[in-house]
Amino acid sequence: MTTALSLSSTDTETDPSDDDAPARLRTLVGSILSAPVYDVATETPLQFAPRLSSDLGNQVLLKREDLQPVFSFKIRGAYTRVARLSPSERARGVITASAGNHAQGLALAAQRLGVRALIVMPTTTPKLKVEGVCARGATALLHGDGFPEALAHALQLADKYGYTFVPPFDDPDVIAGQGTVAVELLRQHQGALHAVFVPVGGGGLIAGVAAYIKYLRPEVRVIGVESEESACLQAALAADARVVLPAVGRFADGVAVAQIGKLNFAFCRRYVDEVITVSNDAICSAVRRIYDDTRSITEPSGALAVAGLREYVRREGIRDQTLIAINSGANIDFDRLGQVIERSGSATD
Repeated sequence: MTTALSLSSTDTETDPSDDDAPARLRTLVGSILSAPVYDVATETPLQFAPRLSSDLGNQVLLKREDLQPVFSFKIRGAYTRVARLSPSERARGVITASAGNHAQGLALAAQRLGVRALIVMPTTTPKLKVEGVCARGATALLHGDGFPEALAHALQLADKYGYTFVPPFDDPDVIAGQGTVAVELLRQHQGALHAVFVPVGGGGLIAGVAAYIKYLRPEVRVIGVESEESACLQAALAADARVVLPAVGRFADGVAVAQIGKLNFAFCRRYVDEVITVSNDAICSAVRRIYDDTRSITEPSGALAVAGLREYVRREGIRDQTLIAINSGANIDFDRLGQVIERSGSATD
């Protein structure tokens, strides 16, 4: 359950009309299908999770985006955006703000395409993610305590020096790149499917995934999962407008975003069935459960979908259904593992 927060609305515009929705959906699906992600990304496996399945009485499948070259799905959207830039836009160099995973995705995309990249990252970014950016040839600039401060600084630098800004989530090409996750999972599992659980930060992944799934398989439920410390999509859906959270926790730093993206929200309010919030203890328990089945260690934000899936099964009491959780990333500092392990036994199992 989410702690009550005081929210300020930032959008007064209305959602595009229902008459526009089918055309916008077709356009996005076409952009997803033509996204050039496999120049650098890999098609990740959809892995059966035997222990989770047995414990929950359902078939649980894990979409292993933690196996990407940058250990998260973010390479898909970042590469799609940079690949679609004009020659003049590339020549100016690219800049972004990111808590880490988009940063590493953009760094690799820029490296592959021969583009200079400057990444503004909060000072609280895990060291592993900063090192990942630098190792891929980009320049990391630490600024601000959180994503909003880093974003504001990146936009200022883009305006001052002429860099091409590559948004971490609120961009049609970024959304299209992330949507290729859904193309894969629907191809990899063509049978009955009850629900797909998607982690939510700024909303790029869930916007693309929800749009593609609802276009082809409208009967499949698309369920967003947020940390209760950064539940910006749930708050926006409740207010029927984007809002800015007055405070955001950083335990799940990959989704520590105070406001859902504008374009993302337009798709989410139409195609996402519901949003579940989970506690930090539940996230840590999910990290442990994923390890039990895969012997891989996800970062807290990467385990959100499994945490939400477990909560949904407990709440609904469903049995003998097929459920897919997107494991979105594995960029966690080794020094944080002790904290995650200690908290992994605190959630009610």
